[in-house]
Amino acid sequence: MKISIFGLGYVGTVTAACLTRDGHEVVGVDVNPDKVRMIQKGESPVVEPGIEKLLPDAVAKSRLTATTDAAAAVAATDISLVCVGTPAKEKGTPNLDHVFHVCEQIARGLSGKSTPHVLVLRSTVPPGTLEACEAVLARHADRARFHVAFNPEFLREGSAVRDYDAPPFTIIGTNEPAAEKAVREIYKTIRAPVFVVQPRESELIKYLCNTWHAVKVSFANEVGRLGCQLGIDARRVMDVFLSDTKLNVSPVYMRPGFAYGGSCLPKDVSALIHMAQDKGVQMPVVSALPQSNQAQIDSTVARILQMRVRKIAVFGLAFKANTDDLRESPVVLLVKRLIGEGREIRIFDPAVNQAKLMGTNLNYIRENLPHLESLMKDDPVDALKGVELLIVTQNHGDFRKIITEHKPAVKRVFDLAGLFSEPPEGVEYHGIAW
Repeated sequence: MKISIFGLGYVGTVTAACLTRDGHEVVGVDVNPDKVRMIQKGESPVVEPGIEKLLPDAVAKSRLTATTDAAAAVAATDISLVCVGTPAKEKGTPNLDHVFHVCEQIARGLSGKSTPHVLVLRSTVPPGTLEACEAVLARHADRARFHVAFNPEFLREGSAVRDYDAPPFTIIGTNEPAAEKAVREIYKTIRAPVFVVQPRESELIKYLCNTWHAVKVSFANEVGRLGCQLGIDARRVMDVFLSDTKLNVSPVYMRPGFAYGGSCLPKDVSALIHMAQDKGVQMPVVSALPQSNQAQIDSTVARILQMRVRKIAVFGLAFKANTDDLRESPVVLLVKRLIGEGREIRIFDPAVNQAKLMGTNLNYIRENLPHLESLMKDDPVDALKGVELLIVTQNHGDFRKIITEHKPAVKRVFDLAGLFSEPPEGVEYHGIAW
C-alpha cells in the first residue's frame, strides 16, 4: 500500500519503520525540515530500540521517503495516517491545532486527486474529533472522494516496535466499509483481535486505556507507601495480589453499573483509608473511592427525579442478586433518597424476606428503611401495578422474564445492572451508562 504519514515523532517514525518493513511504501511528512532530512538519510529523529536498523533498510529499498510537501504526499499515496501531537493546553484540554492543520493540508491535496483517499487519524483526540476532521475535508472535496477512520496507537516509548508487532487489539473507529478495509489491509500481518466500533467510541477507548494505566501505577504506588510505613515489602504483597486472575486482574467488576456495596467493600476500603491516615500516608486514589461511589448514587437519583415520575417499582434491594444481604446496599440508600423526595416505592426482591433478617443486616435496614415491610411485594406483577417507572438493580434472569412477559404493566425501565444488551421492544428503556 502507498501510505503518507503526517508527523514524524515517536508514533509516526515507528509506524513508518514498521510499515516499510512489512512491505508498504511510505512517505513521511513533517513541517520540521531537520526531521525530513534525517528520514531521507535513514536516520531516526527519535531514540527508539529497533528502528535504527529498520529505517536505513527502508530507505535503501526505496520504500521510505520524506517531504515537507503535504500536497505531493497526498497525491502519491492512497492513505494518510495523522500522527501529530495533541499536547495539553494550560487548563488540561488537548490542543488539536496540529490535527486540524494537517487535515486542511490533506483536504487541499485531495482537490487535485481523482481517486478516493482514506484519512486515518492516529493522534489521541477527544470524542467527536474525527467528525470535525471529516467536516474539514468536506469543505474542500466531494464527500464521496474520501473516507475516514480513527485508529488509536498503543505504542510505549522504549518498546514501541515490539508493541506495534504485538498490540493488545486493533481498534477501527469508522462507519465506512472502505475505511475499515484500508485499515485492515495496513495491519494484515499483525495478529491481534480487531474491533470495529463507532468513531466516538474508539476515541474514548484510547483515553480509557491510558487513564487506567495511570490508575494502576498510582494504586501500586499507594500500596507501596502504606506497606513501607507498616514494615511490609509491598512488592511481595503485589506479587500475590496479581496472581489472582479470577478477580484482581480480570474483567470482573469492570462493567459500568450502579455503586458498589455489601458487607465487605465499603468497610474494607474505609479501613484501608483510616490505616493510611493513622500512618500519615497519602492515598488519594483509594481515598476517592467512597466519594466516587457516592457520586454514582447521587447521579442516579438526579436522573430519576428528572423523569418526573411519582410511583416507582424497584426490582432488587440487596447489593447483588441471589443474596438477602442488605448491609451497605446502595439500593437501600437509593430507595431512602427517593422516599425522601416524595416518591412512592414498591420493592420486589425474591431473596429478601424481612422475617428472616437478623443481626447487623436487620439493624442496618431498621436504620435506613424502618418501614421496609410495607414497601416489599411478594408478587412482581403486584409491584408493577400502576407504576410509572421500573428500576432494575440486579442482572437477574427472572427479572428479564418478568419484564418481557408483562410489558403492558412496564411502561418505562431504568436499568442499573445491564439486564438488557438491547432495549426491550415496546418499553421506554434507559440505561445507567448506555
